[in-house]
Amino acid sequence: MAIRRARLSLVGLFLLCLGAAPLLALAGDHSEATLNFRDVDINAVIDYVSEETGTNFIVDPRVRGRVTLVSGRPVDRSELYDIFLSVLRVHGFAAIESDGVVRLIPDAIAKQGEVPTISGPREARGGDYVTRVITVNHVDAAQLVPILRPLVPQSGHLAASPESNTLVVSDTASNVNRLVEIIGRIDQESREDMEVIPLEHASATEVARIVTTMESAEGRQRSSAQVRVIADERTNSILLGGEPKRRVAIRAVISHLDIPVEGGNTQVVYLRYANAADVADVLSGLAGSFLSGGGADQAPSIHVHSHESTNAVVINAPPDIIRDMRAVIRQLDVRRAQVLVEAVIAEVSTERARELGVQWAVGSERDGIGILNFQGASPSLIGLAGGVQSGDLSNVNFGSGLALGGIGYSGRTTIAALINALASDSASNILSTPSLLTMDNEEAEIIVGQNVPFRSGRAIEQSGQAFDTIQRQDVGVKLMVKPQINEGNAVKLQIEQEVSQVAPTVASLDAADLITNTRSLRTSVMVDDGDMVVLGGLIDDVLVQSESKVPGLGSIPGLGRLFRYESSRKEKRNLMVFLRPVIVRDRATQAGLTASKYNHMRAEQLYSRELGVLMMGDDAVPVLPEWDELLHLPPPFEASSQARAAGLSIQPPPSRR
Repeated sequence: MAIRRARLSLVGLFLLCLGAAPLLALAGDHSEATLNFRDVDINAVIDYVSEETGTNFIVDPRVRGRVTLVSGRPVDRSELYDIFLSVLRVHGFAAIESDGVVRLIPDAIAKQGEVPTISGPREARGGDYVTRVITVNHVDAAQLVPILRPLVPQSGHLAASPESNTLVVSDTASNVNRLVEIIGRIDQESREDMEVIPLEHASATEVARIVTTMESAEGRQRSSAQVRVIADERTNSILLGGEPKRRVAIRAVISHLDIPVEGGNTQVVYLRYANAADVADVLSGLAGSFLSGGGADQAPSIHVHSHESTNAVVINAPPDIIRDMRAVIRQLDVRRAQVLVEAVIAEVSTERARELGVQWAVGSERDGIGILNFQGASPSLIGLAGGVQSGDLSNVNFGSGLALGGIGYSGRTTIAALINALASDSASNILSTPSLLTMDNEEAEIIVGQNVPFRSGRAIEQSGQAFDTIQRQDVGVKLMVKPQINEGNAVKLQIEQEVSQVAPTVASLDAADLITNTRSLRTSVMVDDGDMVVLGGLIDDVLVQSESKVPGLGSIPGLGRLFRYESSRKEKRNLMVFLRPVIVRDRATQAGLTASKYNHMRAEQLYSRELGVLMMGDDAVPVLPEWDELLHLPPPFEASSQARAAGLSIQPPPSRR
């Protein structure tokens, strides 16, 4: 041990004399050391490695140069020798072991020397220069030479033996082992029509896209030379079919692509249709299932984040988990179907009213006053008499229909009579057709109407000043729908529909006294694509009769009509609500529906132009442009006829004249 320490001290002193930085101290058992060679002669490093590993070297005189070798942590003797082989490889030298001695020679002549031949991957170190004979079983060995040639350096050797269908490779043991793995994946027994190539690291969809693009770029015209490449996402495999000789080259390309990516554990996936935040939440929830196969200590970390500005998902995970997540993203990032909901609200109503009555008033200053007045009569005899007495009839409600009045005198007694007669008929036919386009499982709402103020409260201060509280409400047509497309063409619809309007009979009153007629509906239905369904309806038939009379006098046949007030009103209302959903799955269907609605509005505008405008030209009516013209941008002003008439023209840049 003392002799070894003395020899190690001499090697360290020799390195100091050569200008090398001093070595860090060895560990207590001298099994590990931290390397720190900076611009040292390579022969000094060879001496140090020989001393530490006990290896005998024969150094070729052409092995010269200066080496820099630094290790960030202590290394043992086996690692030291592997690092030393890598240093030789970097500087263009090779280590060939034979008869217990390692010869260090330039790698340009290494293949011509006595290179040891191995038959397995564990018979040599990764940096040793070796020769291996590889037997090819299913493909022609000569076809593999142009495929593997780019993977062998100039100092290496690659040749095929047609007689035995073998390959002879001379290179470092690590590169030879890599070539053996690639050859093993290419040398597969295949049928004449199709073969399956499972992938370990790459995505089958991406590999199929790359290979298809490469084949298309090469422009193979013969159908027999074309290769069919299909990706199976479920098993992450490539289905390869076509000419057997051509498939050999494609298998080699697939083998080069199916390698682990170093430093590629973070990927950004841009989405086309889905929302990045929603997809990121789904992937974060599935992260635990991706890690279920390993233990807690060996489980890698998975991070998924969304980038809202670019609608992208950022994934940091091992390559195999990224591949599984990308498969999930491909299934989520699809064009979602939409639903066009067309509603039809039809209401037909009729109303008939009849009124006939007589009001009396008798009075004198000596005997008093007697009045025969009926509630509901309009105008009222009392109101009319008050207006006549005051000379102001502005506050008198004359109502509708015929009102005949008269005043007579019998001595000192005044007699007044007012006859009311009314016959009214009204009919209404209302048709509303709101339509709304929304995405699957997304709630949408449309409101067409007015925002009417209603008085909701009043506060009076101590000064006596009153303040009203106003609350606004939407009055008109409301449609809120949430569709859910099920398997097939069935659509489940959650619908809330309301049709409201201010009652016309009291529209002139104060806002706090407004009365609205409301017809609302809330339901869930299941409808097939394109079918019409009735959501609900109302058939209302109302008959109201009223009679007011003076007891006894009003029952006298014939004469009793002078002491009665009769009215009758009949209302009949028919209301039906229909719905028709249309599933929009692609761009063509959406464009067709949009063009149909657009052309309908344009036809209405053209009809309005034909009717003309009072005291204005027909051009005053705006008309939408034709649908085909709307899809094309207008030419720039410089290219228009007005610009050319004004002497303007487009001049090319000076470099293009």
